Amino acid sequence: MTMLTEPLRLHHKHCDDLFADAEAAAAERNWPQCQELLSRLHDAIEDHFRTEETVLFPAFEAATGMTGGPTQMMRIEHARMRELLGQMQSALSAQAADVFAGAAETLLIFMQQHNMKEENILYPMCDRSLAEQAADLAAQLRNSLEPGCATKK
Repeated sequence: MTMLTEPLRLHHKHCDDLFADAEAAAAERNWPQCQELLSRLHDAIEDHFRTEETVLFPAFEAATGMTGGPTQMMRIEHARMRELLGQMQSALSAQAADVFAGAAETLLIFMQQHNMKEENILYPMCDRSLAEQAADLAAQLRNSLEPGCATKK
């Protein structure tokens, strides 16, 4: 079976790498580099969330009729992660390394749990429910994400 969600799985890894680099720059108090990396992380995460919320989730909801279930929970979690990214940005602006580290630790745990739910529960449900549309949807997912990020292994 074609895994139409593969571009999103690969993009999780890209976001994880950006996160680790931004966190390392903050720990070194390299604020200009941290700003660059956090900005790239923010853009990547927003691309990811937008792609799920405008391409994958609506297709899944239309195919299954489930609008109040797993996709609703993922949208709620996306909002929480946006808040945590905002806290990291505020800490960065204040060059408050300890506050940045605290918000980053919370976001990291939240992202790990969120990604596990997507990769082990929601994405397999999407792959099964949307199998007939897999090629078209996978192309839409790849095209919606940052160039190159959803095709690297």
